[in-house]
Amino acid sequence: MDITDYDKALYYTHHCACIDLSVLMMKTQDDILSKRIETFVYAFIRETEFLKVKEARDQLLSYIDYVYRMEPETGEVAAINQTLD
Repeated sequence: MDITDYDKALYYTHHCACIDLSVLMMKTQDDILSKRIETFVYAFIRETEFLKVKEARDQLLSYIDYVYRMEPETGEVAAINQTLD
């Protein structure tokens, strides 16, 4: 799991950067993240109902939150600590 993919997804989602999200969707190895990004970008661009866009965004953010709550691996903890220093 590459935690930077989730950081980028979170940042791009909050800034509604659909082009950057689309690029991330293609590069990430997490299939679920890719699908959630695809759903959000499609809703953001095509949907006329705000509730559907909000639901797609909330599903993406909910998945990102779920990933952050998972137990990180030892190498990831070191990478996070190095980033924070």
